[in-house]
Amino acid sequence: MNEPAQPGGEPIEARLRRALGTRSIVLVGLMGAGKSTVGRRLAQRLGLIFKDADHEIEAAAGLTIPDIFAIYGEPSFRDGEERVIARLLRAGPLVLATGGGAFMRDATRARVGESGVSVWLKAELDVLMRRVRKRGNRPLLETEDPEATMRALMEARHPVYAEADVEVLSRDVSHDRVVDDVLEALVAHLDPSARPAVAAQ
Repeated sequence: MNEPAQPGGEPIEARLRRALGTRSIVLVGLMGAGKSTVGRRLAQRLGLIFKDADHEIEAAAGLTIPDIFAIYGEPSFRDGEERVIARLLRAGPLVLATGGGAFMRDATRARVGESGVSVWLKAELDVLMRRVRKRGNRPLLETEDPEATMRALMEARHPVYAEADVEVLSRDVSHDRVVDDVLEALVAHLDPSARPAVAAQ
């Protein structure tokens, strides 16, 4: 893929890496927003390590997330999630995909603010539901009405996600297009002089 060039011919990836310094890029948003898929491609574009917090939690616990929820309950899972994300952020710079509830914790938001730049991948309800129905390992959606549950999660979490540094719409286009939107939004946020501000809303 051709890298979008900045004025002077410098690729957007190089400019963003310089603007980031030692900070990590932290993707937040609801399940199905595309954090892992977009994050993996974003990390590849930037030459950074990619980590998925959910996978790291499972590796640390030796259990799947549904099993952690079933055996220990959500509060215990959230405590472990907070510890894992703190550890990952200390190992930056990297691209980190977080679980949907991670950014809701005050301590995690504070750590992200200190060590990273947060990107809210925002998606509409129909897009989220189409995506989550493809996978069955969503403990919070094990309800009689998963769509109503998702609506409730959106109502509760969107005001907190809105505290992220940048917001990018995750929609039904190619993943690489969303990655381009994230790159442009981050450059506009971190280095406004680099190019005209891009509103990736």
